Amino acid sequence: MFIHQLADVQSDQIGVGTKIWQFCVVMKRAKIGLDCNICAQVLIENDVTIGDRVTIKSGVQVWDCITIEDDVFIGPNVTFTNGLFPRSKKHPDSIEKTIIERGASIGANATILGGISIGKHALVGAGAVVTKNVPPYGIVLGNPAHINGYVDSRKAINLEQENINDHKIDKIESTKVKGVGIYKLPLVKDSRGSLSFAEVEQLLPFDPKRYFLVYDVKSNVTRGEHAHRRVQQFLVCVKGSCSVVVDDGENREEYKLNSPEIAMLIPPMVWGIQYKYSPDAVLMVMASEKYDESEYIRNYDEFIELVKNK
Repeated sequence: MFIHQLADVQSDQIGVGTKIWQFCVVMKRAKIGLDCNICAQVLIENDVTIGDRVTIKSGVQVWDCITIEDDVFIGPNVTFTNGLFPRSKKHPDSIEKTIIERGASIGANATILGGISIGKHALVGAGAVVTKNVPPYGIVLGNPAHINGYVDSRKAINLEQENINDHKIDKIESTKVKGVGIYKLPLVKDSRGSLSFAEVEQLLPFDPKRYFLVYDVKSNVTRGEHAHRRVQQFLVCVKGSCSVVVDDGENREEYKLNSPEIAMLIPPMVWGIQYKYSPDAVLMVMASEKYDESEYIRNYDEFIELVKNK
C-alpha cells in the first residue's frame, strides 16, 4: 500500500494496493479493502467498512455506520450524514446504517441522508439530495432525488411510433427481455368516439382473474419494482402515458405506453417497474391470478438468484 507522509492513518486494516493521499485522516477501527484510492482531504471514522477497488475523491467525510461495498465511486465533496436529529455533545443510542452497494457511483456534491441504501450499480447525479433508498441500477437526480432512468436501459421506446401490425407481436425486434410481448389492440372509431378491446385467446393471452387501475401518481414516484413467480400481467395505459422498465436478469429495456391501442405482456420472473407517469395517466393491469403476497419477489438480489437457478 501507499500512505502519504502527510496523512494521519491509525488503522492497520488496509488492503494491499490501496493509496491514501495527503491530509487524509483514517481512524483506528476503519477497514479499507484492496486497491482503493483515497484522495486528499478525506476523513474516515471508526465504524466504517470500505470494500475493494473503491475510489473516494477529495473533500469527503465517511462517518460511523457507513458501509461502502466493492467498486464504488464517491465523487468530490459528497456529503454523508449519519444522524437524523443531530445535537452537539448529545450522541444517539444507535445510528442507522448507510450502505452503498457494489458498483454504485455518487456524483460530486451529492448529499446522502443517513440510514438509506444506494443499490448496486446505481448512479446518483451531481448535487442530488438523496432522502430515500435508491434501487439497483437506478439513476437519481434532483432535490429531493427522484428516479430519472435505469442503468443499461436505453431511452424509452415510444411504442406508438413503432411499426406494429394489427396482430400480436411476440417480441419487438429491438427487445431482448425474455417473454415480454407487445400487442396492437383493435381500434374502432366512428362519430360517437373510439373503442379498443382484447378478447381471451385472441389478443389477451390468459384468462384474467383480477384487474386494477393505477392513477393519480405523482410524476416523480416509482411503482412496481418487483417480479412475480407465476403471475402474468397485461398492461394498457388507457389514458396519458407512463414508462415501463422490464428486466429478465440479463437484459433491461424501457418502453413508453401512451396509447389505449398498445398493450404489454409481462410474464412471470421478469422484474417490472413503472414510472414517469403523466398527470392524467391511468394504467390498467390485468393479472392471470388473484392477489397473493407470496407471489411477489420484492428484493432484486433474490430475483437475480432465482433467475440464475431456474
